[in-house]
Amino acid sequence: MCGLSGEVRLDGGVPDVAAVARMAAALEPRGPDGAGSWSAGRVALAHRRLKIIDLSERGAQPMVDGALGLTGVFNGCLYNYRELRALLRDEGYAFFSTSDTEVLLKAYHRWGRDCVDHFKGMFAFAVVERDTGTVVLARDRLGIKPLYVTRDARRLRFASTLPALLAGGGVDTSLDLVALHRYMTFHSVVPAPRTILAGVEKLPPATVRTITADGRIEDRCYWRPDFTRSLDGVEWVEAVRDALRAAVARRMVADVPVGVLLSGGLDSSLIVALLAEAGQRDLATFSIGFTAAGGESGDEFAYSDLVADRFGTDHHQIRVDDARLLPALHGAVAAMSEPMVSHDVVAFYLLSQEVAQHVKVVQSGQGADEVFAGYSWYPPLADVPRAEAADAYARVFFDAPHDELASLLNPAYLLERDAAGEFVRSHFAEPGAATAVDAALRLDTTVMLVDDPVKRVDNMTMAWGLEARTPFLDHELVELAAACPPELKLASDGKGVLKDAARGLVPDAVIDRTKGYFPVPAIRHLSGPYLELVRDALTDPAAKARGLYRPEHVDRLLAAPDEHRTTLGASRLWQVALLELWLQSHGV
Repeated sequence: MCGLSGEVRLDGGVPDVAAVARMAAALEPRGPDGAGSWSAGRVALAHRRLKIIDLSERGAQPMVDGALGLTGVFNGCLYNYRELRALLRDEGYAFFSTSDTEVLLKAYHRWGRDCVDHFKGMFAFAVVERDTGTVVLARDRLGIKPLYVTRDARRLRFASTLPALLAGGGVDTSLDLVALHRYMTFHSVVPAPRTILAGVEKLPPATVRTITADGRIEDRCYWRPDFTRSLDGVEWVEAVRDALRAAVARRMVADVPVGVLLSGGLDSSLIVALLAEAGQRDLATFSIGFTAAGGESGDEFAYSDLVADRFGTDHHQIRVDDARLLPALHGAVAAMSEPMVSHDVVAFYLLSQEVAQHVKVVQSGQGADEVFAGYSWYPPLADVPRAEAADAYARVFFDAPHDELASLLNPAYLLERDAAGEFVRSHFAEPGAATAVDAALRLDTTVMLVDDPVKRVDNMTMAWGLEARTPFLDHELVELAAACPPELKLASDGKGVLKDAARGLVPDAVIDRTKGYFPVPAIRHLSGPYLELVRDALTDPAAKARGLYRPEHVDRLLAAPDEHRTTLGASRLWQVALLELWLQSHGV
């Protein structure tokens, strides 16, 4: 797990090495264990390293393989790198390290851009071909590892975070109005390739981008889950349990200890249970809790303690008082590559700060709700005709319909067309996904999941040099879940097939409990210093100069912060304030 940056000249010029170095410096928290740079011809690369596999300097990056004529930078982990290494060695390749980065370079030489089809893992990488001048960028199937890009007629730059690109300079920081409308409507999600800034895009998940020596750019999408009933005669509970067992085992590959973020919910508890079943002893587990507010509990320690006791883990219960929460909000916003409104962002940020003092790698239960239909908006779609699915999904998921945005945004930021609705309708109209639930799960798995919870976990853990691995986003498990009949996933108030797979492994009290979240009541119920924080952001001179929101709308939200909620119960005030907080934090 690391941070990478680079520049490719499209006009034959010399890359700005100083700009690439500034980008790399901004990535230091992602890779506190080492730094490196490389430049040749029209390309410059830089890297910040977090040592997880091959702790020696032989695994340092940028990695140059002179014999193959390849140079690369890589962020992530290839969980099957040992198997690939053995395969490539049998085909005559010689290795100078034990790192998965070198395996990636050899695999690229062997299979070219199709190497991604052989990878089981999370990755974003750039490979430079010495002899042809071609540069290849790629991102893993579920977009677990980020890659941001900015380009003009002269050059293309890329980095692991959007703020790193800003540090390089020369970025158009005007707001992308289509992205803004999707942020306000599509539950604060801005689907790839857009970001909230007009001058920055993100490489979409499961995409390989080729940049040839003459400056041509070509993208290829190499994977997408099917969401059709393509498997017959499957014993689904057993199949899910086996696939998750394999996914969890894969994510123990490391040359350092691996812990687990144990929230006390089904997903993380099942990871702990499967690791215990596999013989893991003295597994480090971590839970976090906050002060209660608004009549809402701030922790789920009763459940996480139950799981920790059952499996004898080395458990760390982290209690955060309000004195730490407010300062951490500023750090969390600064660590965001894009605005993220989920109140548990600060929980992940503080949890990661503590966990990083004990381990460098953790497994997390993120993604199970999108993959196995655990959210409240899926059951209402069960009986909706396929032709009406997109509109039904919008009713249960969208924060604000398009026609309401005129009362929220100032005229300069309005669009005549329904940007969020158009995106969702076009996605639902694509072939496959026979039912409304299948279509919603396909959208959430390939879009919402990537640009909300997955990005949140990456940004907050990597702010402290902590690598998070997500077994529920193992692509083979996702493919299996996509083929599973939706009624099996919707059973038992959601995630039915996963709950059945957990029986006998996880305590029933955890399986049958009401669904929980990382609770941060102080943000869900804005008052006191937290309300002052958002008031200051929305009345700051920068906010007034930007003129994003109608003043009368902001006044209504500030006057009754707990009354105005989105369709899914989130704070409307926090949604509008967070965008301003993020823009101001990053000097936009």
